Amino acid sequence: MSWFQTVVSLRARPRGFHLVTDELVGHASYLRQVRIGLWHGFIQHTSASLSINENADPSVRTDLERWTRESIPDGARYFAHDAEGDDDMPAHVKASLFGAGVLIPIRDGHLQLGTWQGIYLGEHRDLGGSRNVIVTVMGE
Repeated sequence: MSWFQTVVSLRARPRGFHLVTDELVGHASYLRQVRIGLWHGFIQHTSASLSINENADPSVRTDLERWTRESIPDGARYFAHDAEGDDDMPAHVKASLFGAGVLIPIRDGHLQLGTWQGIYLGEHRDLGGSRNVIVTVMGE
């Protein structure tokens, strides 16, 4: 079994959900060498997330952002942690809900995502900045 690992720095994006599949997979040229294995992406931030969802209709990303803003509002008085502003604690809650990583099977050098699936970056801060994702590929 072979292991490969790299750090992918995603450019800064506005708050919302962004399709980043091509950006993350594009940095893993060694993926083509894997007959069967696993691709893992782990985001090194507590105010952003990675998840898998719809890759064709952008309204899904808009709806997810609208839902998270309404369900976990900025500046809610019940949050004590606001060291970096009104969006600080809500971003941590959203990151916990959506998760820090995704695991995807590999077959014959390709991720085995479903027809309408893609990898999302959930940017939960207004000014989150660039985000680092550790990409690990293991397989034979």
